Amino acid sequence: MPGRSCSIVMGLSSLLLALGMPNAAQGQGTPPVVVRVATFNLEDVRTEDLVRSDQPRVKALAEVIQRLAPTIILLNEIAYDMPGSPGFKEGDQPGQNAQRFIDNYLNVPQAPGLSVVRYKAFAAPSNTGVFSGFDLDNDGRIVDTFPPPPPTKPDGSPGEQTPEGRAYGNDCWGFGTFPGQYAMALLVDERLIIETEKVRTFRLFPWDYVLGNFIPSKPDGSPWFSPEELKVFRLSSKSHWDVPVRLPNGSVIHVLCSHPTPPVFDGPEDRNGRRNHDEIRFWLDYISGDRSIVDDNGVIGGLDRGAHFVVAGDLNADPEKGDSFKSPAQKLLAHRLVQRFKAPVGDVDVPRLAPTDTAMFRLRVDHVVPSRTVEVQASGVWRQLPASHVGGRFPSDHFPVWMDLVVPPPPSEPAPATPATAP
Repeated sequence: MPGRSCSIVMGLSSLLLALGMPNAAQGQGTPPVVVRVATFNLEDVRTEDLVRSDQPRVKALAEVIQRLAPTIILLNEIAYDMPGSPGFKEGDQPGQNAQRFIDNYLNVPQAPGLSVVRYKAFAAPSNTGVFSGFDLDNDGRIVDTFPPPPPTKPDGSPGEQTPEGRAYGNDCWGFGTFPGQYAMALLVDERLIIETEKVRTFRLFPWDYVLGNFIPSKPDGSPWFSPEELKVFRLSSKSHWDVPVRLPNGSVIHVLCSHPTPPVFDGPEDRNGRRNHDEIRFWLDYISGDRSIVDDNGVIGGLDRGAHFVVAGDLNADPEKGDSFKSPAQKLLAHRLVQRFKAPVGDVDVPRLAPTDTAMFRLRVDHVVPSRTVEVQASGVWRQLPASHVGGRFPSDHFPVWMDLVVPPPPSEPAPATPATAP
């Protein structure tokens, strides 16, 4: 598709030129910046895969990212290494897997002629695989231990879940067969600035704080959660992050990261479908500045009015089809503060998939959703097989979704008034 390839090259050229521009403080007339924002569900990449540098599927995942060359990319389903998780060594700092992915894979060209983008990482704890202390799935037992997960297969694909692992995961704050599984990481071009001190996380935000929530009931109408559970049950199946990133023209774009639970794998109470809806609905409240929101540090309120933002992640919701409860993705895309854009389409036709499908299970579930304050220059769903692909397959069950966004500079401050002089 030569037309699409040309638009990608032009977008990258604009991006590289923009990243070389002087800081806004150096003078007026600073131009907009073009940044490529992407989201990519890696499909269950674990610590055992990242402490080495030759895992075949992870090499292929890194090659895809190197070819796409995003400025900012959210990775879903990369394990958060933490005490108690498989492969975590005593004395290690938690949350190093994203940096391992950078050091062992992304900083090494994965195919001849490929260049690397130097990234820095942001990672934070996830609710996945974190034991709750409650019988959250109401099966009559509280499962507080997990078996060692089956190892990665020789082709690099993740080990299969076991019934014992699923039983443990069903009683965790977010499903995971071990602590930290299916977590997130944000990678940002090292020439940009992550405003770390201004990052807000909402991992502990209670579900019943959501006004008009859809907390489930049992089929007989009685509450699904006990009063003790409801007081502390967390909305986020992984977490919700607001990560401000400062661009070379002085503007800040807030990357709003999440990975809501799939709206399936439950019963007639539809607790996962309802949670998925409210996890996505959280962003609608947040970008509207809702005062009912409180972050993990106790700071109240949502996003400041007029802020640039982009919602990114595997939202596990298709705006038009699938098993979503009350169409949360459609509501997000229609929000008054969200930019209107055509759905990104695949650059390669894949049998049985619609052009806008972002996953092999034939749904558009991965999203990059920008604010009305920025312009969409180009977008797409990256389906090209890497040269290092394993067995003729794409290295994940999801494809990266990318968008080139034109972010204007901050308003110039008016020049100081000239003091009046006596005649």
